[in-house]
Amino acid sequence: MLKIAFFLPSLETAGAERVTVLLANGLLRRGYSVDVVLVRAKGDFLADLVDGVHVVDLQSPRTLAAVPRLASYLRKQRPAVLISALEYVNVAAIIASRLSCTRTPVVSAVHTPLATAGQRWPGVRGAIFSLCVNWSYRRACAIVCVSQGVAEGVIRVAGIARKCVRVIYNPVIPPCIAELGRQPVDHPWFAPPKCSLAGSKLLLAVGRLMPQKDFPTLLRALQIVRRRHDARLIILGEGEERRHLESLAKELGLDSCLSMPGIVKNPYAYMARADLFVLSSAWEALPTVLIEALAVGMPVVATDCVCGPREILQDGRYGALTPVGDAGALAEAVSAQLSAPRQAVPEEALRPFTIDYAVDQYCRFIEEMRRA
Repeated sequence: MLKIAFFLPSLETAGAERVTVLLANGLLRRGYSVDVVLVRAKGDFLADLVDGVHVVDLQSPRTLAAVPRLASYLRKQRPAVLISALEYVNVAAIIASRLSCTRTPVVSAVHTPLATAGQRWPGVRGAIFSLCVNWSYRRACAIVCVSQGVAEGVIRVAGIARKCVRVIYNPVIPPCIAELGRQPVDHPWFAPPKCSLAGSKLLLAVGRLMPQKDFPTLLRALQIVRRRHDARLIILGEGEERRHLESLAKELGLDSCLSMPGIVKNPYAYMARADLFVLSSAWEALPTVLIEALAVGMPVVATDCVCGPREILQDGRYGALTPVGDAGALAEAVSAQLSAPRQAVPEEALRPFTIDYAVDQYCRFIEEMRRA
């Protein structure tokens, strides 16, 4: 059987890790031999790998230290292709491939806009990081991007030939999403028949409490929306900005109509019961939660941020798009959606985000690489 290897630091709970597990399981079922090579074999998603997927634990303290062990793995196992994800991991995979002297094709999966890669660290460190990422992408066999916006950034910023870049959307819609949406919700605002909240509109946002998600703009928009609607907001997620958001909510007089219960195991149940999903991000790559909200039948409003929302909503056909950071425009779109009838999204529009579709795309891509 043709061996496919995936390379990641671990299988901690995060987007790229979840996608890797789904792809590894899917490719195994299609008849491939699959190895998941980890810097350290830990993380909640380990339990989600099906029997037959082989986990290789490099037992290294960090990714760069694992490069010699990854090179050794490549020499011994000779996988047909090595698929890596996350910028610094992609760099390590290219270095390991060269050290191994095996000419193993490396496919770099890009999950974030390349223009933001160096913004994590200011000054020289960020510049060096960007140079390393760009260097590695120019030496990868191919680049797989999670959205057209991300792909355009890779082509423009890293100078990659368009023929070397492929867009394959993340498989984010689980087959059981409808069933998960019907499960009960442990939150007082959803208690039937909404108790004293009869007539109140429930808005939902999901994401880490961090600057990228721009929840302050969403809170300011909520303040405006409440002039016309009895609206409440639930934000699912946890992060560094919790105290700031709680303080801002108090300042705006939103204490009683904002709930931040943290991370929940089943956000689909919340999505299936809320009146509107709102994405207020400053930037994205492919906002999973926006796709999931559409899949459970929620109307949505999203900022027209770099990468993702415009593609998913097909230029506003399946949800309103507003300028980034504009609380007034966001509030106007939210109010309009709360007053409009629900619009069903056709199944064909969501199919590219399903597991089977993504696995089909990877199988076709792998076979094309073998024939090249």
